[in-house]
Amino acid sequence: MNSKQRAYLRKISAMMEPIFQVGKSSITPEFTAAINEALEKRELIKINVLKNCFYEPKEIASVLADRTRSTIVHVIGRKIVLYKPAKDEKDRKIILP
Repeated sequence: MNSKQRAYLRKISAMMEPIFQVGKSSITPEFTAAINEALEKRELIKINVLKNCFYEPKEIASVLADRTRSTIVHVIGRKIVLYKPAKDEKDRKIILP
């Protein structure tokens, strides 16, 4: 993913609300499965890391991206944005420039 595509995804994600929160329990297999399912349906999701979480947002983002085979768009403050294109090109909702 190049910088232009990343900037485009950041622009889209600015209007989004976080749909998941990571807290004290951190990253469980069930949480990872839910993230993966949401990525397959939406392609782009925002995650909020709560203050009581033991890990840093960048660590959580890299673990989630690795487990879901997605791309980290950016981590800003306690917000994480992940992107995973749909497997079938005709099902893609987000067309990257």
